[in-house]
This record gives sequence, C-alpha cells and structure tokens, in this order.
Amino acid sequence: MPGTTQMRARDILYRLQASKAKGVVTTDALAPEVDSVASECPALKVKLLVSDHSRKGWLNFSSLIKSASPEHTCIKSKTMDPMAIYFTSETTGYPKMAKHSHGLALRSSLPSNRKCLQLKTSDILWCLSDPGWIVAFVGGLLEPWTAGSTVFIHHLPQFDPKVIVQMYFKYPITQCLSGTAVYRMILQQNFPSLRFPTLEHCVTGGESLLPQELEKWRRETGIQLSEIYGQSEMGLGCAIYRGMKIKPGSIGKAIPPFDIQIIDNKGNILPPHTEGNIGIRIKPIRPIGLFLGYEGDPKKTAEVECGDFYNTRDRATMDAEGYFWFLGRSDDVINASGFRIGPAEVEEALAEHPAVAESAVVSSPDPIRGQVVKAFIVLTPPFLSHDREQLTKELQQHVKSVTAPYKYPRKVEFVPELPKTITGKVKRSELRRKEFDQMQAATRP
Repeated sequence: MPGTTQMRARDILYRLQASKAKGVVTTDALAPEVDSVASECPALKVKLLVSDHSRKGWLNFSSLIKSASPEHTCIKSKTMDPMAIYFTSETTGYPKMAKHSHGLALRSSLPSNRKCLQLKTSDILWCLSDPGWIVAFVGGLLEPWTAGSTVFIHHLPQFDPKVIVQMYFKYPITQCLSGTAVYRMILQQNFPSLRFPTLEHCVTGGESLLPQELEKWRRETGIQLSEIYGQSEMGLGCAIYRGMKIKPGSIGKAIPPFDIQIIDNKGNILPPHTEGNIGIRIKPIRPIGLFLGYEGDPKKTAEVECGDFYNTRDRATMDAEGYFWFLGRSDDVINASGFRIGPAEVEEALAEHPAVAESAVVSSPDPIRGQVVKAFIVLTPPFLSHDREQLTKELQQHVKSVTAPYKYPRKVEFVPELPKTITGKVKRSELRRKEFDQMQAATRP
C-alpha cells in the first residue's frame, strides 16, 4: 500500500486500521508519526526503517539487507493474485482501498500499453509524481522497467519550477511525465528560454490544461503536450499516444485492453458527443489491470458496477473518432495539482478546532493549480470577533498539523450559515458552482 510522504499521524492511523496491515516501511521523517499511533493498531507487528540510523522498536532495513542470506526462494504469483492497494478518495467518508492484482504490472508490458510513452532503452524519463500515487508506479516504474529505460529522480521537497527547468538543461532527460500544475508553473515564470536540449516528449495528466496553455508550451518548447487519464482503480485508461493526432483538450483514446464507453447511470452506451459517465466494460470478462474491488467493502464495489460496466463516476463525452473529452467528477472530490482530496477529510480536521462550528469544503478554480481547496466556515460564538486574517492562518496551520499538508484549505471564507437540503445535507455543489461562476465573471472582458 504505497503512501505519500506528506501523510500525518491521522492518515497513517486510518490506513493501518482499515487495512489491518501487519508491517510498515518508512524513513526517519515519518517514523515518529507511526510511533504515535502504533499502540492503536493491534495488527501491526513489524516496523521497518529505511535509514542509516537505528530507532527503538524498529528493524533496520540496511542492516537486514547486509545480513540476509543470498539464497532465497521466489514465490510464484498468479496474474489475478492481489498485489497492491491504493487508497482513493470520496466525498462522504474516508478513502477507499482499491485492490489491484499482479495484472496491473502485466498490463504495462502489453504492446498496446507501451504506445503511450514509446520508451526506448536510450530514454531517460523523469516522472514528477509522488511515489504514493499510482501514476508513479505505472508511468515512473513499470513503463521504464519494461522498456529498459533510465529513470531520473530528484528529491524535490516541493515543486520548484526554477529547479525543474534547471534539471532539463543540466541532464539529458528525454521524456517527462507530470501533473498539469508543473507545466503551468513553468509557463508562468517567463523563463528566457524553454528550448531544452534533449527533451523530446511531455505527458500530462490529472486535469486538462487550457488550449492556450497547451499552445504556449508547444510554442516555447517546440514539444506538443500529450494528455493521459487514469484513476487509482485503473492506472492509465486513456492517452494521446506518442505521434498520435492531438486534439487540444482531449484526454485521448482508450488504452486496450480497456473497452471504454460513455454510459448513462444504467449502463447504456450513449451516442457520440453526448455527456455521460466514463465506463469500462467488465462483462463478460473483467479486463486485466482494472482493480479487483474495494477491499473490505463489497457494497462500495457493487455501487460502481453499472450494467456491463465499471462506472468511474467521471463525466465526459466521446467524439466520432473515439477521442474522449473530460468534463469533471460526478462527485465532490477535489483535484488540486494532481492530488485527489476528499472534502470530508478536511472538514473533520477543521471540526477539531474550537473556532469551527461547521464547515464545507469544495474545489475552487486557481490559475496555477487548476483547483485548490476552499473551506466555507461557520464560526462558534467565542470566535466571531477574532481577526479573520489571523484566524485563517491559524486554521490552515491546524489542518496541516493533523493531516497531509496538501489537503489544507488555501482559501477560506467565513459565512453565517451553509446552504443545506431539507434533510440537512450541505449543498457542496451550490458552493462549488458559486466559486466557478465568480471566476468566469472575473475573466469576462
């Protein structure tokens, strides 16, 4: 179960308890976070530290490797044996556990799957994605491993466009795989030159760049940006293959063996240019590489099975040539710089602060990151007279301290009440629509 290094004790506790994990592997930086919750995880038996130092209660990976016998027996695994679990997000609760088989790795070796990057043994690929996400596993490990390519790694604590551009000039990197935020950050810096000496192919995913941004990248670098689409449940599902005709704004065509269609809520296939849900055919045969189900939650698994299809709950259209056009999530998951964030996780963190009576968290448009987290907050009476600017900073820091920092609300608005349905459910869609309407109004000539 890969996990981002940005997780905090709360995130780690949830994952250990939900999965009943018997072991955890981490570095010096996160070991204290694990220790702070270990007593609440009865299934946890082994703690393995990847470090040059020792820590009480932990086994040391380096020492174990040095003392290990060179003789070992490989375990023969089958294609459909469970291999990994990726935690995904949802709006009404905690992340779900999307369980994958070894088929996810096998799929990367299929000729159809290798059309996307078309890596050669001479290529050097830089995947700017946190290793905790599935795109790093599929695009940054399996793809180059299968092709025999070289992987470039830079331990960036955070995205820094100046450092990234410097690396492209300094090292012979030929391909780049990254979220859209990285390209957007680079374009907004106004560098004197973006004509990189060895870079040949750039792939982006997570969200769509604006047509003018795609054109600006092509004009300044001489390279067309190819878009991809995927989920924790599927890995990569659609792509603009290298050398394929690019339609600005399109996420490309389905990657075999996935049969992807636009479906309605009953699983019926919709005609071209009709908005619907992105669906992957699972009957009569479930395709290799698609997740096995949500571990420990057959109800959630059944909810996404829609007729003969797995319903991704992502909205899109498909044109007559089979190109898909992504429109957005049918639920409230926030996609901020490629990080998928469930509002409920942020709202629960905010609820622990005495100033917060209730809150609603939604996505808000942002010129750099595409989307950011925004929190609408109703204050408790004792805090009504507090300085709002200072209180905003305090609440942001509070969220950073109790959950992964990337989840903190970059925007905060204090409101007297939240819009709700007759049954008392918060209307997040209404708040989100307000945010996007304001952005559109601000950009009108």
